[in-house]
Amino acid sequence: MAESATEELVLGGGCFWCLEAVFEMLRGVQSVTSGFMGGNGPTTYKAVCTGKTGHAEVLKIVFDPTQIGAKDLLEVFFTSHDPTTLNRQGNDVGTQYRSAIFYADEAQKAVVEAEIARVDTEKLWPGPIVTEVSPSTEFYPAEEYHQGYYRNNPFQPYCQFVVVPKVVKARKLFVDRLKKEAV
Repeated sequence: MAESATEELVLGGGCFWCLEAVFEMLRGVQSVTSGFMGGNGPTTYKAVCTGKTGHAEVLKIVFDPTQIGAKDLLEVFFTSHDPTTLNRQGNDVGTQYRSAIFYADEAQKAVVEAEIARVDTEKLWPGPIVTEVSPSTEFYPAEEYHQGYYRNNPFQPYCQFVVVPKVVKARKLFVDRLKKEAV
C-alpha cells in the first residue's frame, strides 16, 4: 500500500507554543515544528525576539490531506488566536507575534483567501482580519527546547494561563477532528 502524499501549511498566530499544542491534537496532522519565517536570513529565538529580523514565530504543519484539509486547519487557526490584532497576541507584542499564513502554492492561497472571506462574512471577530498572507519562504526551525514545549512543560505558568485555555477550547470545538489519544 502506497503512503499518501503530505502537504505543508505554515501559520503564525502569536507565540508558537500556544498553537503547537492545538495542532498536534488534530487527526491527520503528522508533525508540527515551531520556527520562524517571513524575515531575513537564518535566525535564533533570541534574535527574533528583538523584532529586528522581520521573522514571525510560526508553525510548519505537515498533514495528510486525505484526513484533514488546509481549510480545516485554517478554521482551527482562526478560532485559536485573534487575527484582528496587528503584531500582538495577548501580552505578546511585536512583529514576531503577527498573525500570518505562508501558503505553499496558488491552490493553497485560494483556500486561504476563501477562508478569510468566510471568517469576515460570518463576523467571527468584531474587527477586520489583519492576517498577513504571503508565499512561503525559507523556514527556520526554532531551537530544540521550543519543540513540543507544552507537551514537555505542561505546568509551566505561561502554559497554564495561555496555552491550556486554547487547548481546552480546541478540544471542545473540534472534538470530531481530534486524534483518538487527544479526546
